[in-house]
Formats: sequence, C-alpha cells, structure tokens
Amino acid sequence: MADIVAPFYPIIYIRGYAGNDSEIDDAVADPYMGFNIGATKFRQSWTGAVERHYFESPLYRLTKDFGYTDVYSNGEHMPADLVIPARSVVIYRYYDEQFLENIAHEGDISSISGRRREIEQFADGLSDLILRLRQRICGNDSSAWDAFRVYLIAHSMGGLISRCFLQNANVGDAEAKAVVDKVFTYATPHAGIDFSVIGNVPGFFSMNNADNFNERRMKEYLGFRRNSSKQPNDIDGKFDPDRFFCLVGTNWNDYKVAAGWSRRLVGPMSDGLVRIVNASITDTRTKKSCPRAFVHRSHSGHMGIVNSEDGYQNLVRFLFGDVRVDGILEVDELSLPKDVAKAKRDGKQIRASYHFETVVRVRGADWDLHRRTVNEQSAIFRTYDELKPKHGSPRHPRLFSAFLLTSAIAKRANTETGSSLVFSVELRVQVPEYVVDGLLWFDQKIKGSYLLRETIIVEAIPPSEGAGNWQVRYGLASHKPLEAGQEAVVRVQKDSLEFRIPLNSGTTPGFKGTLALRAKPWN
Repeated sequence: MADIVAPFYPIIYIRGYAGNDSEIDDAVADPYMGFNIGATKFRQSWTGAVERHYFESPLYRLTKDFGYTDVYSNGEHMPADLVIPARSVVIYRYYDEQFLENIAHEGDISSISGRRREIEQFADGLSDLILRLRQRICGNDSSAWDAFRVYLIAHSMGGLISRCFLQNANVGDAEAKAVVDKVFTYATPHAGIDFSVIGNVPGFFSMNNADNFNERRMKEYLGFRRNSSKQPNDIDGKFDPDRFFCLVGTNWNDYKVAAGWSRRLVGPMSDGLVRIVNASITDTRTKKSCPRAFVHRSHSGHMGIVNSEDGYQNLVRFLFGDVRVDGILEVDELSLPKDVAKAKRDGKQIRASYHFETVVRVRGADWDLHRRTVNEQSAIFRTYDELKPKHGSPRHPRLFSAFLLTSAIAKRANTETGSSLVFSVELRVQVPEYVVDGLLWFDQKIKGSYLLRETIIVEAIPPSEGAGNWQVRYGLASHKPLEAGQEAVVRVQKDSLEFRIPLNSGTTPGFKGTLALRAKPWN
C-alpha cells in the first residue's frame, strides 16, 4: 500500500496570474513557479545588534521540516518510472500548455503571443492532474485510493482556479473534487480586484484576460446562475468553509508591480493589488466565514506574502496542526468620557467608531501569526451602534483564527519550556473620535491613546495521555509579564471548549469585556 498517513497528503501548488507574454515566459522557465523563492530580512536582536533572518522558501521548508519532495527526475516532470510518494509537492504548470500552443502557433520560441486560455480550461486541467496524481501514488491499491486526499495551495488567481474547479458543476470531475481535503490561498482576490480609488484605469489593467477579476466574469466561471445576487466570494455550499483558509496581505506600500501603478489604484487597506475586504470567502448557505489570518506582507515581491515566514507558519499549522483556536472579543461596556456621557443622558445623538488591533504570536517566535493594526490600515472597525445596538445582537469583533501544532511540544519534551502550547494575544482598543449631534469633540481624544492596551499570555495544557480536556491558564502582561497563572473559565460547547478571559481597563472612558477563546481539535 502507498504510504498515505494523515495529515501529510500531497500538495498541489497553483501559481497566480501572468499578465503578459514575458511573464508567462518567466513562469514556464521556473521549475517551481515562484514557490522556491525565499527572502532575507534584517531584524534587531535583544542585544541591539542587527541580524539577518533567512527564510529558505515554502518548498524547501516543507522538504526540511516535513519530509516532502518534488516530482522532478532527470529533467522530467512526473516521468513514468518515478515512484511518487504521498508527501509530494506538485507544481500545477497550467501556463505550460499555453506556452506550447503559442510556440506551435508562431513557430518561434522567442515570439509568444497566441490565444490565451480561460480559467475554466485551467480548472479542468487541475482536475485531470489530481486524478493522475492519485493513480501515480495509489496504483491499483484500493485501500490507498480510499485514503488518498490532496491539498490545494494557491497564490492570487490560483485560488480562483481552485474555486472554479470546486464550485462550477460543469468543470472538472466529481471524483477529483471529492478528494480535496483543504484549500489554502495566499492573497487571492475572492471578491475581485477593485481599482476604484481613481477613475482612469491604465489600459494594461484590462488586457490579457484581466477581466477574470471582475464580478460578471467571476460569477460566470464560478458557476453562479445568471443574474444571481450572490457575491463572487461566496463558496455557495460547494466546499466546507472551515477547511478553506485565506491568508490576507496588508502591506500595500511595498508592492512594486507596474511601476507602482497597482498600489496607487487600489490604495491602502490592501496588499497593493487585492483589497483586504476582497481577500476572503464566506458561505451564505451555512452562514460561515472561512478561517483567515492577516500578515503585513505585499501581494508579491521582496516583501511578498508567499515567500514569508508568516505565510509559511500559517500554512503548515492549517495543514498539519491539531488545535484550532478562534478569538472573539465580547464587548460588555464602552464607557464614555464624562462630558460625552452627560450629553447622551441629555438626549443628544452620540456617534463613535472603534478600532480593534490584534497581534497573535506563538512562544519563541519572532514573526506574527496574525497582525491587524491601525498604522497598517488593517485594524477591525466597529461603530458604537454596532457594538451597543438598541435592538438585536451586538456585532462582536472576531479577532483571529489560529491553528496550533502540538508536534512542536514533542520537540521540546523534557526541556525547561515544558509540554504546553503558549501564545500571546496583543489587544488594543483605540480611543475613538466622539461626534455629538454631528459635531466632532476635539478635546476628547489624543491621537494614539487607548481605551484598552493589553497583552494576554495564554498557556494551553493538553490532557494527560489523551484523557480529559485541555486546560487554559492566562496572564495579563500589564500585571505579571510572561506569567500565565490564572485559570480561564471553561464553557463546554457542542463541538468545542470555550475559555473566557475577563478584560477591564478600569478607566473612564474605558472598556470592559471578555476574550472568548473557542478551541477544538483539528485534523
């Protein structure tokens, strides 16, 4: 039997859009379509010295950390005599066929300008690749066929090819769709690309099938009915949204493509090409949103989201992790300044908006698993009326979804760090601008001041020998830095445990609420 051991299934990597013939040429010339590109960053250590941090690339790290291999041999891609293991990374080379078509059309490798293929064709090719990979790994072993699953890892337009394959009933094979276990997208424009910041879009943004990113065309290849009111980022019940992870970039300033035109057109609150609000999916049938994380990386390039430690750590935890934790901030009280509170009691109309900043890190890491801040134009935004509505339920901020890898504990067994998962949640709530009867009260805010500014240290202790429930202890860095000595209140949910941590700024104006950590087994 082929050695198929969950959760280490084969990975298919799907690259993003190549905007012109030269980019297609570059893509075809690269054996790994960019998945092999690493990065070098400079950081300041605790001693004050400037050190280099080398990220070797997602491909090499999967090889080094988890024993994955590629499917090249003697200069060929998946040759007939190659034994393909389950722990393989396969590059879906969908631009190769177009490249060859163009060569045949022109008769000259230096002149590539033939007919461009459509997303539906790329999605059909992905379906064929999955079935071919299953055959090569499993052979005639029926048990291996039953165990076979595959992961789709996609950058940018690659995520739309994946969704076309999964969602469009007229594209791909049902057997191929059934074996997709998880999907992870880097910076995919799930709701399209919005160049609405300025009116005049340069012509090069409408060439070479760039209409793949507008709403009409997206609905067409995603399989929505004509005139459907659903938005393009709706997975529409065709795939479990809990098994679809979206990594969202927030660094728009470092995206250099098209001589900087892209970031000028898209503007802040984006990765330079894809706006934050367009980079994740939802499912209106189940009323769920997919897990997602935000990292301060640009769409591609030197500060790109794919060739980053932040991206890699989210990827491997989603694929191979064994605990999922969702952080929700339940807002109980938002006390107002005394003068504003008096104005409210006097019947005046009060308007205020709140920004929630969150940074999540695991023990020992000098990278962020999740990061949303005001200065990087990525903080969560809520109005006072959303948080304290007169009718209906409050819209509590969903802070993060994080996947944790307890195999990291095994590596630290019998060391001083112990056998528990430790992570931190840095949480800040900015003092808002208060508007009373339509007038801004300037004297009630100092820029950069906070209602709440706290780092919560969370230690999760696994059950002994697999029996019982996890325990969670926490500590507030403002009281005792690096210590998690208090027991969180536990609530048993249908499929998870909820650990509740009270937060109270003790100030006026101030904040009072609860950080609810909902944890459940993963994989």
